[in-house]
Amino acid sequence: MHTSTTSTVPLAPWTAEQLEQATQGNWLNNKKPADAIKRILTDSRDAEQGDAFLALQGERFDAHDFVAQVAASGCQIAIVSRPLDIDICQLVVDDTRLALGRLGAYRRQQNPQLKVIALTGSSGKTTTKEMLGSILSRLAPTLITRGNLNNDLGVPVMLLELRPEHQYAVMELGASHQGEIDYTSNMVQPHVAGIINIGTAHLGEFGGRDGICTAKSEIYAHITETSIIPAADDFTETIRQAVKTEQSLSFGAGGEVYASDVVLDAQSSTFTLNTPQASKTVQLPFAGEHNVENATAAAAFALAIGIGLDDIVTGLEQAVGAKGRLNFIQHKQYLLIDDTYNANPGSMRAAAEVLAQQQGIRVMVTGDIGELGSSAAMEHYKLGRDLVSVKGINFVVAVGEFAPAAQEGARSTQYGKKMQAFLNQEQALPFLIHLIETHQPQPISFLFKGSRYTHMETLMAALMEKL
Repeated sequence: MHTSTTSTVPLAPWTAEQLEQATQGNWLNNKKPADAIKRILTDSRDAEQGDAFLALQGERFDAHDFVAQVAASGCQIAIVSRPLDIDICQLVVDDTRLALGRLGAYRRQQNPQLKVIALTGSSGKTTTKEMLGSILSRLAPTLITRGNLNNDLGVPVMLLELRPEHQYAVMELGASHQGEIDYTSNMVQPHVAGIINIGTAHLGEFGGRDGICTAKSEIYAHITETSIIPAADDFTETIRQAVKTEQSLSFGAGGEVYASDVVLDAQSSTFTLNTPQASKTVQLPFAGEHNVENATAAAAFALAIGIGLDDIVTGLEQAVGAKGRLNFIQHKQYLLIDDTYNANPGSMRAAAEVLAQQQGIRVMVTGDIGELGSSAAMEHYKLGRDLVSVKGINFVVAVGEFAPAAQEGARSTQYGKKMQAFLNQEQALPFLIHLIETHQPQPISFLFKGSRYTHMETLMAALMEKL
């Protein structure tokens, strides 16, 4: 799924002077645009007259190569790190990547009316963000991180979309290296921020959960009001040590905001939301205990920013999940659960528990998990062992390079026959069709999940065509 970096809403314009001030750059030969600049873009495909194209550079790409192309399409302004022999307005900066960050920070500073929530974690970020978006956007215009624009490039791109009417912003912050969240959280200047959990996503980049905790804890460095803390995490005490604000609020078991009387249904859940002020029943349109936890996290963030309990409950009950996040699709007598947006070991196990709640024959179809580094084979082994052991799951179909490792893990249990391993989707599809033929006319529930690069939604779509 390609997430566009270009906003589809009208943006607040920039003057030439503002661009110069924000980026600390200089207009080449003092040639600057006379009119307002409508957008700053990093995607050359969308650039048109009135835009400024910012030419990013990386290890394997250099967008300076596309400046002539955008000029030909009518875009007459470029932000560059070196002057180019092209007859357009060029704002020359030291580093275009840092310039993008400065532009994002400048736009944030221009909106002092804004109340900002920032969140990070190993799993549940997107769902918690969508729940918060549902709570806040009912009350006032709210900017919410779109797709996966949560890194050192994505966060400033989102901040460029701020407009004077925005009253709230919910910023998801991700990390692929130490220092990244410190950089982005300083940029967004959150009033309320915190970690949802420390899991095993991105083990490869950080060398273990301790490294992940260190990277994520950078979010506590720039909070102006209240720090949010997961009360029942393995790293809670380490997280508490990173908190710098006087005010904090904890969520989850043993915390100040927590769920009780939890009833998990096949496609939803009911629980009592307990807060320091009061308690109230929530009918949550999300399945799984992990989503109850995400809801308590969202409630804690919202409370800390001043939202009342009634508004929080209404927002949670009206929330809609992001595409590819446990979306339930009923097709004839078959239920297909699309959980293909992304995966890590923790979210795989949570998804299995949701599948176990469904009707009929229950089949979990998994793709590889990325970013596990040298621990990938062992993590897939443990995952195979655990998934086949979930009571209620009849079959696990593993697809990808690490499917044999998952199968080996499955065979270490008494449930090894539940697991089938395939190296690619083309091999897996006939087996899934065979399962359907074998168990007709019984209802079957399928859940598809894997890391983004595995494109498990393709296998799901191929199966639906055959049904």
